[in-house]
Amino acid sequence: MSEKKLHEDQKYIDGLLQNNSFIIQAIYDRFVPKVVNYIKQNSGSVDAAQDVIQDTLMTIYNQANQNKLQLTCPFDAYFFLLCKRKWLNQLKKSSNREVTINEDVLSKDDKAQELAFETSVFGEKESLFAEMFQKLGTACKELLQATFKIKSMEEVANSLGVTYAYARKKKSLCIGKLTELIKASPKFNQLNS
Repeated sequence: MSEKKLHEDQKYIDGLLQNNSFIIQAIYDRFVPKVVNYIKQNSGSVDAAQDVIQDTLMTIYNQANQNKLQLTCPFDAYFFLLCKRKWLNQLKKSSNREVTINEDVLSKDDKAQELAFETSVFGEKESLFAEMFQKLGTACKELLQATFKIKSMEEVANSLGVTYAYARKKKSLCIGKLTELIKASPKFNQLNS
């Protein structure tokens, strides 16, 4: 299997991960106006565009942080496609309005399409996980949140004032319940088809 060649625009992904204000400002200066213009042309406002942009940047950050996102296409095409998809999904959810798609603005870059799709699915899965996590009971949420922060189950048990055996058993049951909730969601089947 051949290695994917990193694009020079990986610097934007790395800059987001490092919270580099210079890189973040460059993203806003170079790439955001195109997104704002697109959303305004498609039944949106500047505020709606800013929400989509923030949400997209958070999704990119989370994917880069968790999955070591490797950019193999121009950041511009990737970012624009992600924002466009988020906006069109929001329009679809909120109403049945006609959506104008300006073909001149769409990217013809297959790598950008593929990467944007992967990141969109990542964002949807993250959203589904968060939604189902909120349906868990308080005890399960506290235990799982502790295990996200603390790697040692002994420390988790101590912090919650329970035995190690109880913490392990309860964690297993909570993860089972969360998995059950996720798999029972209609969104789960849409994401895995």
